[in-house]
Amino acid sequence: MSDSRAPRHWRWLPVLVFALAVYVIVRAANTPQGDTPPPARSSASPSRASTGVPSATASPAAASSYDPADYARQVRDWARRTGVSAQLLMAILYNESYKPHDPGLERAWQKYRPDASFGIANMHRAAFDEVKKGRDFADRRLEELPDDRDLAIEAEAWYLHDLGGRLPAQWPAAYDRDELLALGYNTGAGNMLAFARGTPPGGQARACLDKLHTDWAEAGRAVGG
Repeated sequence: MSDSRAPRHWRWLPVLVFALAVYVIVRAANTPQGDTPPPARSSASPSRASTGVPSATASPAAASSYDPADYARQVRDWARRTGVSAQLLMAILYNESYKPHDPGLERAWQKYRPDASFGIANMHRAAFDEVKKGRDFADRRLEELPDDRDLAIEAEAWYLHDLGGRLPAQWPAAYDRDELLALGYNTGAGNMLAFARGTPPGGQARACLDKLHTDWAEAGRAVGG
């Protein structure tokens, strides 16, 4: 998100046009777009078989256009496993659905912006590298997120779980737990704790919270809440 007054989806228009142009040029030149996507994880993988969580092969195929509600089953599964609200998990996917999520476009844009976020949960490298430590996806790479949407949701869920562990038992600010976790996902743990203490959110954080409220009811319907 940005502090600019222009609507976020319009601010992404030049990004999409540029990424699409790069993607077409790269494909036309038959040049590899980043690393070769890894094979989908088998449902027979020990880590998946032991948890009962569906593997990437059970996820809907990655496409340039998608509906977050198609991933309600994965959202419910990971929400249950991590102790995070399924409605919050889904609302964040809706928050981030403004961005084109075609794997080729994401990689094309990453060639221009090496620090770009990846996957349907729009996760940055620092957050992914932090949240994967000691978990069953510790050997996975950020660049795999565009192709493995189950992995993207798993990482999102555990990151929200970890943010929740940093919240105090009580806070003076008039935000509920889900609102603070959404703010933490968007702006980082330090800012989340500042908002909990009563620091007013800036334009980026305010826009994130407004979008959360806008998407909240739809996210609840998607997960059956």
